[in-house]
Amino acid sequence: MRIEKFDFPGSRGQRLAALLDLPLDGRPSAYALFAHCFTCSKNVKAAHHLCRALTREGIAVLRFDFTGLGESGGNFAETGFRSNVDDVIAAARALATAYEGPRLLIGHSWGGAAVLQAAPAVPSCRAVATLAAPYDPRDVFRFLGSAAQEISARGEAEVPIGGRPFLLRRKFLEDLEGLDPERTIRELNRALLVLHAPEDETVDITHAQRIFETARHPKSFVALAGADHLLSNPADSRYAAAVIAAWARRYLGSETLPEAPDEAAPRPITARTAAGGLLTEIHVQRHHLVADEPIALGGTDQGPSPFDLLIASLGACTAMTLRMFADRKGWPLEAATVRLRHEKIHAAACAECETREGWIDRIRRDIELEGPLDAEQRTRLLAIADRCPVHRTLTGEVNIVTRLREAGAPEEPEA
Repeated sequence: MRIEKFDFPGSRGQRLAALLDLPLDGRPSAYALFAHCFTCSKNVKAAHHLCRALTREGIAVLRFDFTGLGESGGNFAETGFRSNVDDVIAAARALATAYEGPRLLIGHSWGGAAVLQAAPAVPSCRAVATLAAPYDPRDVFRFLGSAAQEISARGEAEVPIGGRPFLLRRKFLEDLEGLDPERTIRELNRALLVLHAPEDETVDITHAQRIFETARHPKSFVALAGADHLLSNPADSRYAAAVIAAWARRYLGSETLPEAPDEAAPRPITARTAAGGLLTEIHVQRHHLVADEPIALGGTDQGPSPFDLLIASLGACTAMTLRMFADRKGWPLEAATVRLRHEKIHAAACAECETREGWIDRIRRDIELEGPLDAEQRTRLLAIADRCPVHRTLTGEVNIVTRLREAGAPEEPEA
């Protein structure tokens, strides 16, 4: 994904710091908005993995810091739940002005309660997803303890939250008065996905149960078994992100197939890595893939390796070629399975190879043909496998032209 700064004026005119995560080709099929947890920031792990998963689906995501938090301006002590809701609405408006309104609102914990409240004021919103969200934001009172009485009596108090001190004022408490979460959720009138960990010790799973039971259909619930409140384990945040991305397709109108081109043309392919590892995002027209390396080789094993993808392309091309040939001949091929293995061998071990020194690549390809084919048909199909275009490319002469190109520069036409 590509990340751009996207600061915008908040509900009171203060500058709110934001990042816009874009698909690799920069052409989103839809936009989403992410609101972070209480006293967190736009850079929490859950947000990062969520944005990566959605951008792979072609969905751009705007994540921002609430007033007085992270890199945003304003005074946190002057904020409250309603101002956070107003910040969500301001973010949606800024996105709509610059690009288009968000169709998906996502909120983590406190941010989940905020997007539920804000959704009716965002006309473009079609779906809402919450992560570890409280049914009632007034649940925060139990974390304040005696500080709640001190705030009421003195007008303010310093409260430790997540190991850091935050100044809360009476307005914070007053801001939570008069909320009607039952009505808010019942009248949401958007598709809803509720994700929550049964073991969450910060916001109990019963909150998710009440949200789900109160909401009207379409609604879905996913248990994040084994996860903590902040989804601090990367595997948990990646899983939640993948679920939201898959679920959102149905409601964002981003699955429409493109019109067939007038004639076949080469499809540009883009591969991009960023700081922090070998994970590589690959974009092929409207399709998004990832490549990585095993942990032992310095990767995070979130996808196949480049060699895996290369060998897989040979397998896919072989199977397709066999299918097309059999269909054209009218032969009863029911299924073709191609299994491949790549290895490095010493050149001397290959009797038919021209190279006699050093190491060479060997690809073992086993083909299984299902269906009532006779011996002649099977022999012919085995020979046809070598005529697969990828096979011929790998065994033929390949000319690779590499050029250095400035970031953002338009693509140069082929000479």
